[in-house]
Amino acid sequence: MVVKAKLASLKGFCVSFRLISSLVTSVCLAAMMSSGHAASQAHPGSLTGSTTLPEAFSLPNAGRALKITYLSTNGVTGHGLVPVTAEVILPAGQPPKGGWPIVAWAHGTVGVADHCAPSDNPWSDRNRRYLSTWMQRGFAIVGTDYQGLGTAGVHPYLNTKVEACSLLDGVRAALASVPDLQNKIMIVGQSQGGGAAFASASYAPVYAPELNIRGTVATGAPYITPELLKQMTSAPAADAKSETYNPVMVYALYLAQGQAGYDPTFKPENAFTAKAMPAYHAAADLCVYPLTDKVKADGLTFGNSLKPGFAESLAPALEAMKYPTMKLAQPLFIGTGELDRDVPPPLQFGLVKAACTAGTVVQAHIYKGLNHDQTVNASLPDSAAFTQAVMAGQPVASQCNPQPE
Repeated sequence: MVVKAKLASLKGFCVSFRLISSLVTSVCLAAMMSSGHAASQAHPGSLTGSTTLPEAFSLPNAGRALKITYLSTNGVTGHGLVPVTAEVILPAGQPPKGGWPIVAWAHGTVGVADHCAPSDNPWSDRNRRYLSTWMQRGFAIVGTDYQGLGTAGVHPYLNTKVEACSLLDGVRAALASVPDLQNKIMIVGQSQGGGAAFASASYAPVYAPELNIRGTVATGAPYITPELLKQMTSAPAADAKSETYNPVMVYALYLAQGQAGYDPTFKPENAFTAKAMPAYHAAADLCVYPLTDKVKADGLTFGNSLKPGFAESLAPALEAMKYPTMKLAQPLFIGTGELDRDVPPPLQFGLVKAACTAGTVVQAHIYKGLNHDQTVNASLPDSAAFTQAVMAGQPVASQCNPQPE
């Protein structure tokens, strides 16, 4: 009778996730045919599937490359488990004693549709170069797709708890199931992932205290306060008249789509003008580059796209962007492009100031004349020195008021 009860419980678990990938479904069905003991052991970081990553989706000169599926805490509700996918890519060659240390990679904006998930696509040229450099430093890459990207449900875009749970549970799953990995971790992210990296470091001491995190490297990291939001969205007159493209419009559309996935009271017409509604609907399916093209083609700006009630309508999503604490347990590297339009420098400087004020050891760098994308690889030499120090347990000099380099 006990076994039957466990089998029934596990069957219900599998049915609840019947819309996820066939790989995970087959794992569940196989488990149902076993003793049923696995159901009682499901926890954040439990592996539910693993397959070889196609060579085209791996990194140059890499060793073993896997796509894993694991269970993670539902970051929207704060309880229950949801399936999430991730890439695990190891360097070629013999691992060091104890295994390869890990870069827990938090990716930037790709979209909110399942087909935009990083594990189902080749790396961009920028990220291929960036992560290959981290591998050359001797790190394995564990890159989560985040909840709702490639798995059931809508991706709650820029939700910091979602991002943190997905990233930390991905590392747990990799450490528990992939040989030759070591529990020494750098959290690294860009743009959306820069915020996700900061969020993961801030949640980790309570959510995943067993993970040996040495430091965090973030470039283009967002930080939203009511004052900064007003500065960002109260479109200057020039913006409204010239109808120049602002990349933040793309992110605003994804933010709204993400909220719509879990907030049945959300009405997009309260946030966006009629001119912006076609792009809002398209954002549910278009990945970042096609949506960028549509926003440009439609001539969307803050001035002609956002209604006065925008911030109020998206209050739940904006609230979910907050970090639980600004004081990180480990040092933080922040890289900001002087000409960044995707995450305007005032937002990034706000993050530096808040983290420094809270007592985080922050090493901030400003890259003169560089934009959002260019800053990623330009920061590599500085992040190398930072990483070497924190991995060796050496102190890092705080730099809270950087000058353009």
